[in-house]
Amino acid sequence: MGLNNNFLQGAALILGASSGFGGACSVTLARCGMDVFGVHLDRKSTLSNVEALSAEIGKAGRKAHFFNVNAADAEKRKEVLETIQKECEGPFPVRILVHSLAFGTLKSFIAPTEQGTLSQPQMQMTLDVMAHSLVYWVQDLVRSQLMGKGGRVFAMTSEGGRRVWESYGAVSAAKSALESHVRQLAVELAPYEITVNALCAGVTDTPALRKIPGHETMIQSARTGNPMGRLTTPADVAGAIALLAHPMAGFITGNVINVDGGESISGRA
Repeated sequence: MGLNNNFLQGAALILGASSGFGGACSVTLARCGMDVFGVHLDRKSTLSNVEALSAEIGKAGRKAHFFNVNAADAEKRKEVLETIQKECEGPFPVRILVHSLAFGTLKSFIAPTEQGTLSQPQMQMTLDVMAHSLVYWVQDLVRSQLMGKGGRVFAMTSEGGRRVWESYGAVSAAKSALESHVRQLAVELAPYEITVNALCAGVTDTPALRKIPGHETMIQSARTGNPMGRLTTPADVAGAIALLAHPMAGFITGNVINVDGGESISGRA
């Protein structure tokens, strides 16, 4: 079975769809033949990103439906899935779920003042949004028969789940939990023939990265240390997801897959 411009079918549900990895996946998967349902949380000033993505998806001849809601809200999740059921024909319409939520608190565990210290609600919110929400979306997709045999679940992790960066503690914990959830879901969904993998991108210049203290140093180090001589891009990750969504990749599950041009193994970044 070869690859062509429309080698994928069905719909993709992308959480965190308006920029970065989610935005790139929206366009790439549409160009591969998929309709796109995107969940994002944007203020009015950044809604132009969604309008541009919708236009690109339309140029690819696919349908786009975006929801400006909190992906960690259970009621909003229910509303999104009910809309997908109404919009789609046939059983198990959602072939791909991409979890690319980057919303958490960047504070130190230990700080001179209480205001500057990570609080319990901030820790809980970060893990709920960036890790636990993956489980809840998958549960509801499978329970409502929106995803079935041949389904693909992808979650975005990072090197920060195994390293210590300034103010990144809560997000690091969330990435570690996310990878654990990927392994558990991969085993539990294997009888359904649904695969689950985490993708670990190299340093990528996204809006989420630019919120991390010291991101300038990280970008410069990756530019000079990456064996391929450049930063990872959202398009690199979207391309990997498209390939892993191919029917021939149906036995790849439960992994953390690096998409980084060799950055993580070079010892130079």
